Amino acid sequence: MPKHFPAKHRPRFEHHSDPVVPLRRFLLRQGRYAIFAFLLVAVSVGAGTLGYRIIAAVSWIDAFYMASMILTGMGPVVEMHNAGAKLFSSFYALYSGVAFLSITAVFFAPMVHRLMHILHVDDEKEAS
Repeated sequence: MPKHFPAKHRPRFEHHSDPVVPLRRFLLRQGRYAIFAFLLVAVSVGAGTLGYRIIAAVSWIDAFYMASMILTGMGPVVEMHNAGAKLFSSFYALYSGVAFLSITAVFFAPMVHRLMHILHVDDEKEAS
């Protein structure tokens, strides 16, 4: 780890001048990010399920199905019959669009960083 970062401000990923971390450390990092992404999905689907269950008054299974389909971008499967349900569904869909992309970015961040780090190290080896 470079010494130019104070201990409490060190980045989660290694500096471009550092060697690529061992595979075991990378897999542990990827696991932490995957767990965090899974938790974000669980919270998002849970909030959507509760919202559809309470506001739209659909069954638990339909609420879960609707929340899952909206979160993944597949679209609505149950028709909303009142204004509150339509508003909730609209805002949940807007949230879901941002959440799905953000969760995907969280999950793939360690992989993309490692790939870019490896390619950068290969460029430095060729230059010297």
